[in-house]
Amino acid sequence: MTANPTKNNSPMTIRQFTASKQIEFFESLKQPRFSGQLTLTDNKGVTWTFYLYLGRIMYATGGSHPVRRWRRNLADYCPQVLPHLADLQADISHISAQELRTCWEYKLLSLWIDQKRITREQASSIIRSTVVEIMFDLARTMEVSCEFKQDNLLSTRLILIDAEQVIVEADKIAQAWQNAKIADRSPNMAPVIRQPEQLKQKTSPQVYQNLTKLLDGSHTLRDLAVRMKRDVLTVTRSLLPYLQLGLVQLVNIADLPSPMIAQVNRGIPQPVVQSNQNILIACVDDSPLVCQTMEKILTANGYRFLGINNGLRAIATLLSRKPDLIFLDLIMPNTNGYEICSQLRKLSFFRNTPIVILTGNDGIIDRVRAKMVGSTDFIGKPVTAEIVQQTLQKHLGQKV
Repeated sequence: MTANPTKNNSPMTIRQFTASKQIEFFESLKQPRFSGQLTLTDNKGVTWTFYLYLGRIMYATGGSHPVRRWRRNLADYCPQVLPHLADLQADISHISAQELRTCWEYKLLSLWIDQKRITREQASSIIRSTVVEIMFDLARTMEVSCEFKQDNLLSTRLILIDAEQVIVEADKIAQAWQNAKIADRSPNMAPVIRQPEQLKQKTSPQVYQNLTKLLDGSHTLRDLAVRMKRDVLTVTRSLLPYLQLGLVQLVNIADLPSPMIAQVNRGIPQPVVQSNQNILIACVDDSPLVCQTMEKILTANGYRFLGINNGLRAIATLLSRKPDLIFLDLIMPNTNGYEICSQLRKLSFFRNTPIVILTGNDGIIDRVRAKMVGSTDFIGKPVTAEIVQQTLQKHLGQKV
């Protein structure tokens, strides 16, 4: 598995990029003393970028959740920075737009070291953890193509990592993942409660309360591990009984928004959009858990939230508050989503308001009936941050 980055820039394909192949591949970059970018892309289009100096790794980024990973590592190794992330715009104003497009995470670490807000050791720990995580994810790919670009964009060298060391470390984690019989589950997926009532019966009140707070579909297994100050393997194994019973489900979720978007686009005229703070989203559902999950997802991103657990009072409450979009449960005690939707559509104010039906039974008959009473859309439970984001973007032109 020998790479020759100086020969040409045509993509090279590697099947089953296992630890042994990774070691051989990165070792082959030392002899030509390659400096520049190495871009790896899997068969699903997910891309990772390595920045190398003389064949050694300076930094790596990309994958499914580069922003989530960055936030996790800050929480783990530089917790003193987290309270000041709201002031990030002042920091990145010192960095050019071109540099931000290249590798904003690395540039920020360099800036914070210069400002003595973090130590070089802390930055090195973040970089090393990042590379280990990426090597783990790469080993799970079926096939990757690689391209080389010689440059010297990262002129500041915070750390030079020998690839074999981090690959061996990532492989140990992968072997433990395999031995725990969870190799078919990705740590980049988010657990969400699918059967709340059954879960409540299987657990103590304290455990159930903790699970409802943590498993809201907006945090990946890796996110939860940092939050709980435990390793991701332990967290995943603790959830395995609930996963096997179907009480909890793992779902794919989107990455967090990049804090660099505004700066990378600076100087480019932006369309005027309605502020999220002016948008009220309602959720009519008899399940407090569903309303709590929706509230967390929406308020965390600046939206105002209205939760209604009593279906009989829904119409009066909605009329008094006049939300911009309504999530409406299909099955509720004493009433149902069809009746509420039909009555709302008879009111002139709600004639054009997006009404999205929520249901755990995603059948064709329910979908047809929901359309007949005037619903705008129809999504299945459990709701996740990604589904909510797609729904709001579709019907309001907004992103969560």
